[in-house]
Amino acid sequence: MRNADLVARGLKSVWHPCTQMKDHEGTLPLVPIKRGEGVWLEDFESNRYIDAVSSWWVNLFGHANPRINAAIQEQIGQLEHVILAGFTHEPVVSLSERLIEVTPEGLNKCFYADNGSSAIEAALKMSFHYWKNHGKPGKKNFVNLSNSYHGETLGALALGDVALYKDTYQPLLMEVMTAPSPDAFNKEPGETDEEYALRQFEAMDALLAEKHEEICAVVVEPLIQCAGGMRMHHPIYHTKLREACDKYGVHLIADEIAVGFGRTGTLFACEQSGITPDFMCLSKGLTAGYLPLSVVLTTDTVYNAFYDDYETLKAFLHSHSYTGNPIGCAVALATLDIFRDDNVIENNKRLSTCMADSVAHLADHPNVGDIRQHGMTLAVEMVKNKATKEPFPWQERRGIRVYQHALTRQSLLRPLGNVVYFMPPYVITEEQIRHLAQVATEGIEIAVRD
Repeated sequence: MRNADLVARGLKSVWHPCTQMKDHEGTLPLVPIKRGEGVWLEDFESNRYIDAVSSWWVNLFGHANPRINAAIQEQIGQLEHVILAGFTHEPVVSLSERLIEVTPEGLNKCFYADNGSSAIEAALKMSFHYWKNHGKPGKKNFVNLSNSYHGETLGALALGDVALYKDTYQPLLMEVMTAPSPDAFNKEPGETDEEYALRQFEAMDALLAEKHEEICAVVVEPLIQCAGGMRMHHPIYHTKLREACDKYGVHLIADEIAVGFGRTGTLFACEQSGITPDFMCLSKGLTAGYLPLSVVLTTDTVYNAFYDDYETLKAFLHSHSYTGNPIGCAVALATLDIFRDDNVIENNKRLSTCMADSVAHLADHPNVGDIRQHGMTLAVEMVKNKATKEPFPWQERRGIRVYQHALTRQSLLRPLGNVVYFMPPYVITEEQIRHLAQVATEGIEIAVRD
């Protein structure tokens, strides 16, 4: 099969996500992929691309990983799926035990869903229902951060604050309260990331002090606002937020869907703040990019609020058909085995240092407003004016120029607006990282030309 053959067929039948389909008939042709191996994706004409964005931030240990493949094959021969209501199976029990071991202390119960948005939806319902079961139905509002993103289903979308995704559907969404983000991009000259985070927290603290009697929970993406342009902040913000939530009787929901499983330099971002949230939502890297699976971890305190006689109607009546799918759980267990056996977090420190060094030269570029990094996630933001950080108009789509150039240089660098970022699988080599940095540098030079 030729690339063009599959593209032509697909344009007649497939509606692709997060895309203006008209682009795919002209300036941004689809890239058909036949196979993957390690960091590489290969099309039908043997062109190869380094998957620098981990296929939407999900792939941890490379495509067609032999250990994960073997785990799938073994599980398929035993049990492909069974209803989790009234039934159970070994993979879901083992995975729950393992997750409780590796997540922050106190997260002792696991509730499964299908994807990240579904996990957020479950956590929102759990928080509201918890307060209702405790005789506080007036606690029905949620707090988010400016520039946040938590998914595309209506509840999760309402919790976001990225206009591109949210504005069209605003009439359908619940109202939420928004506190200013601790995003360090906006700090004053001479101000540290920590100082800025503490200053921004003052508004959150004031909001909780005033409105806590009507607030169920605060929902945050620890350390990195990924879909919000890979904007990053200091972990002290979440340390202070945990203290405030305890003080005012408000739940803390940590959305670690994109930042969990080593993306920020620790296994989970919350570790860097030294906190345990009331709810931790995980997906994406949970199955290393193989299968849809998500989980909400929560505390015994939350669980016990639903534990009662049937007639009280306090049970959490929420489900998905594929909840706790055995094959997905087997993949997640194989993923955790690799973390355990291969010293992944320590190895990533070496790779993240290489990433930082490889783009350090861009710090003086006249159209680079910021280079930021947490662990294995690094972002370079292009700006029109370096001194004022004035952005390029979004209509100019400067980031797309980097993407188009990268494809000619064996690289998949899919930007977020004017932000070029690296979030590669952990099996990437230093040589491949340096290649990506060279390609990004070339692409930025092309993108910023008038």
